[in-house]
Amino acid sequence: MVNNKNKNRCKVKICGITSVHDAALAKDAGADYVGILVDVASSERSLQITKAIEIADECPIPTVLLLYNKSSSEIQDIVKKIRPDALQLLGQESPSQVEELKKTVSCQLWKSVYLPAGNPDSVDKTVILEQMQAYTNAGADYLLFDTVDTSQTPHRYGGTGKTCDWDLASLLISDSPLPVFFAGGIRPENVKNAIETMNPYGIDLCSGVEASKGVKDHQKLISLMDQIEKARISN
Repeated sequence: MVNNKNKNRCKVKICGITSVHDAALAKDAGADYVGILVDVASSERSLQITKAIEIADECPIPTVLLLYNKSSSEIQDIVKKIRPDALQLLGQESPSQVEELKKTVSCQLWKSVYLPAGNPDSVDKTVILEQMQAYTNAGADYLLFDTVDTSQTPHRYGGTGKTCDWDLASLLISDSPLPVFFAGGIRPENVKNAIETMNPYGIDLCSGVEASKGVKDHQKLISLMDQIEKARISN
């Protein structure tokens, strides 16, 4: 178990939790949040509502419920059943939907913003910043940068295990009106460099600490947190 002496360290969300056992592993390693996907067709780690309720009810640290392109009524119903600490919208939900949900759900609201995998030259920073501001104005509490893999059909949003342009992400994070979690290709071997390069509010990862898809690896979790504790962050 990690003894977190650095109170100012980067926050950590371990996503794709599929069991109470793995939620406990994340907590024991020192993570701040666990993420639970529900009815996300593109993810091998997605759960049915009954299993998600079981994990959320027994989870020893705050839970983040991840949903993808659901209607507002569906989201409201699922949130009422699972009672997460935060709701993360993974899809192309509009700022107006975020604004509507912010008024009706009783938890924090996080919104994913996607950067392309690799280092393409065609990324328009201004467009992404406008998107970030729109979600901020709509009432989002946190933003989360993740990677979209356009080499797949349909495109895969998040859970790709691929990295994006960290220099671009660093610029966007420094200009962000909200705290930003960063995801996409993070693992124990590169997390320290990622934090020192981008200075995010938090780090979010899934496959980088797995023994197999949907099963977390205790030693990888310990190694991850050890590297995060060593990272130098800018205040």
